[in-house]
Amino acid sequence: MDYNPPSMPGPATKPVQIPAAGVLLHADLAVPDEARAIIAFAHGSGSGRHSSRNRYVATTLNGFKFATLLADLLTEEEEIIDSRTRHLRFDIPMLADRLIDIADWLQREPQTKHLRIGWFGASTGAGAALIAAARRPENIMAVVSRGGRPDLAGGYLPEVKAPVLLIVGENDFEVLELNKSALARLNPNAGSRLEIVPNATHLFEEPGTLEAAALLAAQWFETNCR
Repeated sequence: MDYNPPSMPGPATKPVQIPAAGVLLHADLAVPDEARAIIAFAHGSGSGRHSSRNRYVATTLNGFKFATLLADLLTEEEEIIDSRTRHLRFDIPMLADRLIDIADWLQREPQTKHLRIGWFGASTGAGAALIAAARRPENIMAVVSRGGRPDLAGGYLPEVKAPVLLIVGENDFEVLELNKSALARLNPNAGSRLEIVPNATHLFEEPGTLEAAALLAAQWFETNCR
């Protein structure tokens, strides 16, 4: 089920193409006036830049003066293959490589090269975002995982220097336990935290839960944007 957010004014969105590991990834870039940083989204399994939930979160972040980048991590041809095999969405090292290329692109692009980067990962995308943050920590200010699988970052978890906020629904029982274990493995000096959203399940479909998660993410990036 898609989430249909209320209409909220925001900056104009510009379609861009990002070279990554020999392919071109489609993305939507929004940069508000006087943007304080940019948040790049790492979508979860079977999701992409058109995700209504992530677009709602992006609009919320725009309201806090954060630029946003929502990029498809698979090409259209790869999405067709993945719809049958479902294996590319779980190729976390490949996705992390593409996120690193996206970060490199952001640091070259005239409109964004002066901005620090935050990662917002959902589901399996959170694991890839944490690996990318660990492998290329320069200019990464913070990471947020919503209903994520940080456990998929494996041995990279202790190497993440940026502060990480893990947001999990109260009733997303299995993922909640995975996040508790991942929190214990993150760098203890980074000030990472777990936030449990009351009444929420994995997709944050319950009334008010996605709004709560988006606000937590915005406040986390705001706190760590320095």
